[in-house]
Amino acid sequence: MPPPRLLMVVTGDDFGYCPRRNQGIVDCFLAGGISNASLLVNASAAKEAAALAGRHKIPIGLHANLSEGSPVCQNLQQVSTLINPRGFFHGKMGFRQALERGQLSMKQVELELRAQVQRFVELTGHLPYHMDGHQHVHVLPDVREVVAQVLSDLRIPFTRVPVEPGLHSCPWLPAHLQTFYTQVEKDALDSVPIFRRYGIRWPDVYLGLSTMGQNMSVSTLQRALKEALAAGTTEPSSRGASGLRQPVVTAELMVHPGFSSHPEEGGCGEGPDNFSQSSEREHELNVLRSPAVLELYHQERVQLCGFRDL
Repeated sequence: MPPPRLLMVVTGDDFGYCPRRNQGIVDCFLAGGISNASLLVNASAAKEAAALAGRHKIPIGLHANLSEGSPVCQNLQQVSTLINPRGFFHGKMGFRQALERGQLSMKQVELELRAQVQRFVELTGHLPYHMDGHQHVHVLPDVREVVAQVLSDLRIPFTRVPVEPGLHSCPWLPAHLQTFYTQVEKDALDSVPIFRRYGIRWPDVYLGLSTMGQNMSVSTLQRALKEALAAGTTEPSSRGASGLRQPVVTAELMVHPGFSSHPEEGGCGEGPDNFSQSSEREHELNVLRSPAVLELYHQERVQLCGFRDL
């Protein structure tokens, strides 16, 4: 076998969201379609997900959540800047709007992140191998400083920097998604010097925005892999600070496999969202575990791994 050209962590996000999400992620892992999962510790089926990860030896990290459901930290569940009058986080865009208006306490953000790490340890028996942010909250202004401090203090080595090469030449992405992804990319690039300063690591290349949901196919995955190999170490990698170049490119592919959530089952307290109830999760699952994708990995010399293997 020739050596791999690309070491890729394929992360199934939202582990713990509901039993059907958990089953899809486990099925995908056992079929060789993913190599890692990211756990929502405030989700309804988090305890079951942690048990499944242990049983099947699925490497998992923390999907830090500040935007959906309720806080884990008990002191923040009644009155805090992070929740609305109903006791739930402000939502994907609501969190960003409150942050922009200066209405969020970073001390409370820190308390919640540390509480979520502690819950992760209680569920799994170990620290997460990596920590990223649900809906990319971990790269937002001010929040990224807190995230970096928590990661450094707890010696969690890896995070996610969502800057995807070739993203702006994807005509199948609608304008509203391009606008949101452009802002995510800007926030992620602004996070790079902060994460570097704290010694946090991440793979050379990030993939997954161009291949989400119905946009996932063998051809879009093939295109993403070619972009990753072309970008190599020219992307803002955590290895860039040392100037080292390695012959094997490292990457993370973010994916969302699972079966459609039942309307009344799952979520983080408010029930499952539209994306979770759609068929798009199952579409991703079927593509990722298809023989054509596994053959693509073989042809392109892609080796799947976990963060602890990087």
